[in-house]
Amino acid sequence: MTGVEVPASQDPTDQLAAVVALRRLADQLEDVAVERAMRAGWNWLDVAEALGVTRQAVHKKHAKRLIANGVELRRRRK
Repeated sequence: MTGVEVPASQDPTDQLAAVVALRRLADQLEDVAVERAMRAGWNWLDVAEALGVTRQAVHKKHAKRLIANGVELRRRRK
């Protein structure tokens, strides 16, 4: 892998712990960014395209949390 810094430790336990920590951080960053986008008037498709996933995937992952945080979600037009 090019351009990737591997933790100095050669212990797989330390390396895997670093992977877990990065995944948690990435999830937290995604949560904040999605909430900000939705509060700014983005729709599910806009967010999904920005993340490189489907509209359904982003809705499934974030809708309940956004509703609990008081974000008003726009309904899809029929």
